[in-house]
Amino acid sequence: MNRRGALERDDSSSNTRQTGWATLPDRLRTPLALIIGMLAALIAVALYDALTPDPPRLTLRDVNEAIVRAMASATPRPPLSIGAFQAVAPALVLIQAEHSALDGDRRPGIGSGVIVNDRGLILTSLHVVEGAQEIRLTFADGTEANAWVIAKQPENDIAVLQPSRLPSLLVPAPLGNPNALRVGDEAFVVGNPLGLYGSLSAGVISGLKRSFKPSGSGRQMDNLIQFDAAVNPGSSGGPLLNRYGQVVGIVTGLSNPSGQEAFSGIGFAVPIDIAGGAAGMPSY
Repeated sequence: MNRRGALERDDSSSNTRQTGWATLPDRLRTPLALIIGMLAALIAVALYDALTPDPPRLTLRDVNEAIVRAMASATPRPPLSIGAFQAVAPALVLIQAEHSALDGDRRPGIGSGVIVNDRGLILTSLHVVEGAQEIRLTFADGTEANAWVIAKQPENDIAVLQPSRLPSLLVPAPLGNPNALRVGDEAFVVGNPLGLYGSLSAGVISGLKRSFKPSGSGRQMDNLIQFDAAVNPGSSGGPLLNRYGQVVGIVTGLSNPSGQEAFSGIGFAVPIDIAGGAAGMPSY
């Protein structure tokens, strides 16, 4: 009898608890459940923070070391000179001109030239080939040919050569706009100074619209580009390049106060829009 009564009291208590929660109004049950959930979340976050150590703080030294590592692993861009040389190298020509001396012997001369169109015409300096008994060419791929002068610009020291044969792969040089040049722009010269084929020198544009009277000549040249990339005998007729490897001028000479044919920091080139006129190219 007593045990039955106890069971009845337990059942009654359980029913009372269930009935108590169930009898809560809906407007109270939902906020209460939300509050309980938020409290549980806050407790969980507090426990996580208490059990997880703080990460070490970054110092200025850590930041500097990370920057150094990142810079050390970065691949630097190649110099502009590499791209400029590669752009014009297939169009470079070595010119060997045989001149007759007063004693009847032949005097060899060396210069440079550059292919400027798909006909294989070559621009060079007139003084390299003027009066030559024979003109021999060597192209970038080793092809050899004879050549003759088909046009001249004596006032600009420019000659146009027609080769007797062309290389199997003809690659004219890309041409640029000399009127876009500014003092301080990059300047690259590719040529054959002292017979050293395919030499590159680098510098900057030093001046524009310069005048220059070559030694031994009574003719003054105007509207020249001045640059400080090294040139020496054999460089004449070679291309002056901008930073993109485009031909903006044809090297015509150098100035040396001592009178020697050695570079002293001042070189001159005929703008390509003027020089190209001798080959029938439009000016721009």
